[in-house]
Amino acid sequence: MSSSSFSFQLHHRDGGARAGRFATSHGTVTTPIFMPVATQATIKTLTPHEVMDLGAQIVLGNAYHLYLRPGVDAVARFGGLHQFMRWPRPILTDSGGFQAFSMGAFRKVDDDHIRFRSHIDGGEHIFTPELAIANQQGLGADIIMCLDQCIAFGASRSEVEQAMDRTHRWARLCYDAHYVSPAPSHEDAADRQALFGIVQGGAFDDLRQRSAEFIASMPFPGYAIGGLAVGESKAQMYEITQQVTELLPPDKPRYLMGVGSPEDLVEGVSQGVDMFDCVLPTRVARNGALFTRAGRVNIANRRFAEQDAPVEEDCQCYACRNFTAAYLWHLFKAREVLGLRLASVHNLHFILRLMESIRQAILDNRFEAFRREFHYTYRPTDEATRQRQKERWLAARGA
Repeated sequence: MSSSSFSFQLHHRDGGARAGRFATSHGTVTTPIFMPVATQATIKTLTPHEVMDLGAQIVLGNAYHLYLRPGVDAVARFGGLHQFMRWPRPILTDSGGFQAFSMGAFRKVDDDHIRFRSHIDGGEHIFTPELAIANQQGLGADIIMCLDQCIAFGASRSEVEQAMDRTHRWARLCYDAHYVSPAPSHEDAADRQALFGIVQGGAFDDLRQRSAEFIASMPFPGYAIGGLAVGESKAQMYEITQQVTELLPPDKPRYLMGVGSPEDLVEGVSQGVDMFDCVLPTRVARNGALFTRAGRVNIANRRFAEQDAPVEEDCQCYACRNFTAAYLWHLFKAREVLGLRLASVHNLHFILRLMESIRQAILDNRFEAFRREFHYTYRPTDEATRQRQKERWLAARGA
């Protein structure tokens, strides 16, 4: 195997938390890192320069969506994903397996492929491990992912084990397609693109152990933990993450897929995770949910209509430096697109500064104190949301 454009160095540990750096042909990335999600080659409502100015070092593109529209060949004709979306820094693409999983009744999985119908026009498509690799090679991302079978939380043990075994077989096929016998048009891809393996196994400890040991036995440049944040409790997610990271090689990056709420980032880092991605920060921003040091707030709440101050004092994002909370409240009430943009800027700024603070705390050997202080201060939902949740819970109990 050759992966000369990718390398990982672990600089420091503080308990389970790790600070490191990986290098790609499009630049280096310091870890732990959060990757904003550019599902269709864009961070919704923001320009690439705005995302870079926020401090994003790497973004994630979605191979499923880009395969369907505009098509891998179209992206390749325009010079690959970096050139197409004018993003000069590193890019990671997922394989499309999770999106195919999300299609529910519109997809069918067997040992050879995932068959699904497009959510755009209903057309039928097939993803094989080899095609998933070819798609990502054509997109030209710096880090690409094996095709895996994700499965819903609550599935039976036999279903989870069958999906895990498929994931293992597909990992070997993906590895061979990328590193051993690539198509002639992609013979140099192994030098430019790092392929990560994915651990599955659901919420079953013994299956997670088997999967971690199997995937770790293959010399991937990095390893991902998949199949979480799909319905299990946070306690279960943290327990499984801890179990898996302890089984993965310490000299390779660990990537917890699809996780991005502030409290989960802090806990994931404490368990040895280096990389995260999620649509959550920008998705909730477009619905008016903004992150602050005290927790998540809803800008549409009437109390912000009279706030002649930013959403968060001392926040250095463009929104808080230039506008009052009352103005953002007005934009959301008036359904102005600028409100979505400013909220997205704020949330990404919050998340990216959080990751910078976490990294510095690790390097200063004070991560555990940082973690305790964060959880003491931060509440995932605001008081109004907590009250609504309490009322729904009481109503469900007939109280």
